Amino acid sequence: MTRPNLDLAPIGNCSVSALVDRRGRFVWACAPRVDGDPVFSALMDGDEPDHGFWAVELEGVQTVEQAYVRNTAVLRTVMTDENGGAIEIIDFAPRHLKHSRIYRPVAFARVVRPLSGAPRVVIRLRPSADWGARRAEMTSGSNHIRYLCTDVTLRLTTNCPVSHVLDERAFRLEGELAFFLGPDEGYDQSVTAGVSAALDLTIQHWKLWTRTLYLPLDWQEAVIRAAITLKLCVFEETGAVIAAMTTSVPEFPESGRNWDYRYCWIRDAYYTVRALNRLGAADILESYLAYLRNIVDGAHGGHVQPVYGVGMEAAIGESIVDSVAGYRGMKPVRIGNQAHEHLQHDVYGQIVLPLVQAFFDERLLRPGSIEDFRALEKVGDRAFALHDQPDAGLWEFRTIARVHTYSSVMCWAACDRLAKAARHLGLADRASLWEERARTIRARIEAEAYLPDEGRFAASFGGRELDASLLQMTDLGFLDARDPRQVKTFEAVERDLKRGPYLFRYAHPDDFGEPETAFNFCTFWFIEALHLNGRTEEARAIFEEMLSRRTHAGLLSEDIALQDGELWGNYPQTYSLVGIINCAVLLSRSWTDAR
Repeated sequence: MTRPNLDLAPIGNCSVSALVDRRGRFVWACAPRVDGDPVFSALMDGDEPDHGFWAVELEGVQTVEQAYVRNTAVLRTVMTDENGGAIEIIDFAPRHLKHSRIYRPVAFARVVRPLSGAPRVVIRLRPSADWGARRAEMTSGSNHIRYLCTDVTLRLTTNCPVSHVLDERAFRLEGELAFFLGPDEGYDQSVTAGVSAALDLTIQHWKLWTRTLYLPLDWQEAVIRAAITLKLCVFEETGAVIAAMTTSVPEFPESGRNWDYRYCWIRDAYYTVRALNRLGAADILESYLAYLRNIVDGAHGGHVQPVYGVGMEAAIGESIVDSVAGYRGMKPVRIGNQAHEHLQHDVYGQIVLPLVQAFFDERLLRPGSIEDFRALEKVGDRAFALHDQPDAGLWEFRTIARVHTYSSVMCWAACDRLAKAARHLGLADRASLWEERARTIRARIEAEAYLPDEGRFAASFGGRELDASLLQMTDLGFLDARDPRQVKTFEAVERDLKRGPYLFRYAHPDDFGEPETAFNFCTFWFIEALHLNGRTEEARAIFEEMLSRRTHAGLLSEDIALQDGELWGNYPQTYSLVGIINCAVLLSRSWTDAR
């Protein structure tokens, strides 16, 4: 195995997902859910893992090329050998209509075909168990192998001789091979025909979904790939949106900032559905609104956590495992996330803002009701009660509690949007109440977070520190971009947080010392602010720089190193993909320019 890196291509079906490296090897996948025990764990097991991967190895390989089938989540890898032999590998997770509903099994499929010459291949399928501690036990039959992983038993059905897979025997590839690794049940048709049909239907499904997107004129390929990958981060059974597919990829080498992102952050999901809604992807919006309504019901008008499990679980306690070496041998490897215990008051705004759309959006199959509004008012009550109380903030400080300006602005936004919804619903008395509450919060922010001597806002009440979230005051409608106070805030952020073309979240030390990598989402916020401040050419130049840092799959992780532009942090990161979409929509030429 080569040294692990994040130049990986995801496949998935909104039930499970996998990361495939440049040589066509599955190196990361969790089952039966995206937050489960990894069945492929090689990404987290150092440079030379013994198991936790699925490889199709071509003897004498000389070149490897890899790309997605256009406008799909289906991946094609082509390998050539030193004698002119060539093969292709098609990887996908089945997703298509079946019996009038979406078929998205806990399953991965591969098609391996010879293209030229006399290629010889070895199939190495080595799922892991117990968080990579051991290779999964196996049993086999005439055309299948069962792998007893921790939380799921997977069955490989194939027309490849089973002994070739069990013994990892090299053989000449003389015809098409199909592999279906899925539920532990019989495959009720020819595996070759079944996988081929599923492939065609899956390709058609993704192309039809992509066709529904409203795209900007410029950077369409980047937007399409970001949108498809954001959809792969949806756990469709509940509507949850995970922050990333991985856990414990450090924010920079040996930083200890290794977190598990395979859960649904209310904040991340808010930004994700907002970006996809700009493209017209109402299906994801609707499923996430259902998830949120269940979270609100479960809170009974009380505390809302910043993060939940994809099945709406409240308890996602954090622990450390020693069974894998970690990404490039860097520990700790964490399961769960302590952030579920945090107080992060911005979440109340991030619940209200997307749910309010349901009162205005005529596309939705389930419009917002008066009962929904009444339930949402309880969230607004919490926002008003907590707008001036200390919290961990959106950056989730573990030992620092302040009244964070961003959190207060989000609480203001919750009250402001509830007022607008009440007006729309004809509830004049409720609208007046929420308008008064919004004015109260605004006055408090302007009194406590504004620094008259510098003419700018600070990141916390009574503080002087800066963080990039202050740029969101314009996006949330709290300040106009040309308001002198916002202009001064933007200038201060640029002066203190910009490093080359990139932006830090903040520069002051936190629980783990000073940050060393730029935060990609914040760089996209900065690009938006540049444009709104009339510096569009600079904004486009930095946007192009960010696009150049994407992996070959067209994606980004959470962080980027200043020295060499290497990607760090969990991958693919929804925040970063949201930034690609938002900036492309904002900076693109008009479609009238194409006439």
